[in-house]
Amino acid sequence: MKLLRYGPLGQEKPGLLDADGNIRDLSGVVADLSGEVLTNLDALKSVNPASLPKVEGNPRLGACVGGTGKFICIGLNYADHAAESGMQVPPEPVIFLKATSAICGPSDPILIPRGSVKTDWEVELGVVIGKPAKYITEDQALDHVAGYCVINDVSERAFQMERAGQWTKGKSSDNFGQTGPWLVTPDEVSDPQNLGMWLTVNGEKVQNGSTKTMVYGVAHLVSYLSQFFTLHPGDIISTGTPPGVGHGMKPPRYLKAGDVVELGIEGLGTQKQTCEQD
Repeated sequence: MKLLRYGPLGQEKPGLLDADGNIRDLSGVVADLSGEVLTNLDALKSVNPASLPKVEGNPRLGACVGGTGKFICIGLNYADHAAESGMQVPPEPVIFLKATSAICGPSDPILIPRGSVKTDWEVELGVVIGKPAKYITEDQALDHVAGYCVINDVSERAFQMERAGQWTKGKSSDNFGQTGPWLVTPDEVSDPQNLGMWLTVNGEKVQNGSTKTMVYGVAHLVSYLSQFFTLHPGDIISTGTPPGVGHGMKPPRYLKAGDVVELGIEGLGTQKQTCEQD
């Protein structure tokens, strides 16, 4: 299934994408794509999409999951991206948290924060937790995944790297976490470690990679994180980016108002954002 949330910001309704690409309204079946609904997504498989109201027009799409308690990001998880950043591949996953207030829809604008001079892009595979996970093994990990999605882990490199403290403030500005368009259930993703991914800026392809070059794969990450804290339904893990970010270019290149960013992952849909000054 390809599940989604649509409507004005803060008023999103649950929906699904039917075989013809139409949005069908799920609000008569579930209140939202969050919490226990994510734990029991199999129950939605018995719903005939044709029996659901068709949503007309082209509504705004919100983040494809609601009620996210933790937005967990993995740094330097592609060896070639670590190299372009001038950093070593870490001996264990690098974990940082992105504020949940950064989460927004796949076509919502990238807001360049006041004082920013180094706003950057990162296409990433998002993993949405469906079942609570605590101290689980790698063999159990994928059973706790509700689905996968596209994420743009927008970053302000000067805030992240050139000012005192941790990475969080360079990762958490408003609209620094476009999520969606869809939550794609695992039955439609035969191998999360073999998905092509790309990103363009103003039509120029700058990232062109694959999840197969991750240092630490999805199953390892879910198990690893569960050793330190419980993962809850709706938590998002953003698993790192392949090379091609602006910070790694020579000379470096960053986003400015008016730039258009498009990105996608094989089978998980695409995003398109225009950059605006906040």
